Amino acid sequence: MRLIILAVGRVKDGPERQLIDRYIERAKLSARALGFSGPDIIELPEGRAGQAASRMAEEAAAIRAKLGEAVTVLLDERGTSPSSPDFAKLLGRYRDGGRKALALVIGGADGLDPSLRQEAELVVSFGGMTLPHQLVRLIASEQIYRAMTILSGHPYHRV
Repeated sequence: MRLIILAVGRVKDGPERQLIDRYIERAKLSARALGFSGPDIIELPEGRAGQAASRMAEEAAAIRAKLGEAVTVLLDERGTSPSSPDFAKLLGRYRDGGRKALALVIGGADGLDPSLRQEAELVVSFGGMTLPHQLVRLIASEQIYRAMTILSGHPYHRV
């Protein structure tokens, strides 16, 4: 199953990008043996519309165009907050269920269009606070790596 982080906006070079790249590379080292490919990051440009609602709708259309048949997991502060082991089990269940891809979707500065929330298979929160997309991408990258270590029995995750 292909793992994708689908994000509106770019992360500039710097410490955040270095940490994201580090966790992505670590995850890739374990992924193949566990039946995963990636994780791959797909960056989409921010919407250009003048109104927030129009920007979110524009970004939602771009997101939908990239999703294909992927399981859609939105990252949004209004979602559920699974534990790391539960997140790993979730990835394993989708993989074992024969799903081809899973996309963790990160919205732009205005958030995600409400229609995407209705269409998503799951909405996950990394906590109730609003976080900048760079940090959400970093946390998503680390949690994918952590899931790979949990699924492989590696001691990175300690209870």
